[in-house]
Amino acid sequence: MIELRPFAKLGGADHGWLKAKHHFSFASHYDPNNMGHGALRVWNDDEIAPNTGFPAHPHANMEIITYVREGAITHQDSLGNEGRTEAGDVQVMSAGSGIRHSEYNLEPTRTRIFQIWIEPTERGGQPTWGSKPFPKADRSGKLVTIASGFEDDTDALPIRADARVLATTLKAGESAEYEPQKSRHLYLVPAAGSVEINGIRVNARDGAAIRDEARLKITALEDSELVLVDAA
Repeated sequence: MIELRPFAKLGGADHGWLKAKHHFSFASHYDPNNMGHGALRVWNDDEIAPNTGFPAHPHANMEIITYVREGAITHQDSLGNEGRTEAGDVQVMSAGSGIRHSEYNLEPTRTRIFQIWIEPTERGGQPTWGSKPFPKADRSGKLVTIASGFEDDTDALPIRADARVLATTLKAGESAEYEPQKSRHLYLVPAAGSVEINGIRVNARDGAAIRDEARLKITALEDSELVLVDAA
């Protein structure tokens, strides 16, 4: 089953400095019938104006993955971590027992991100943060795991969840395949371009909530970049 969530129908908010679209219930966009997809709780599509951002605020008991699509995001937290994550790179924060952090776009141009929240397998624990580049050339034509709660995914950023986050870039006409285990919750969003998933067209920034598909065949209808979450 593939349920299409068109970008034009997503809830959202325009704060001037921040233009946000929410694939699931979030903040002032409250939708009790759309609280997540399995352990995936939040998928926000954020556009942040230059020299603005999110001032220090708290999180706890959530795995937060930031996929930078354009520009860069600068992170600072209460553990003393500081880092700049630019387009093509990924940052992960395990909020654990509690952490405060800020995220700013200190660039002269807009920054566009996907921010993905996944519920952890256990509450509490020491908070952590990490960032890593994943060059688009290295994931051309194949799905590459960029964040994972599975020990076998040694090249991915670690998260404390029964989940993995994957990404790929596909040239027009190229295909990638993925075979999930049974009873998994998959959610796919093209960051750019458009793809066909098992015959269903998914355009840029649309969401596709997927369950009970033994195999996914993802074919690019144009040059495309996409992110896929596989969660319990």
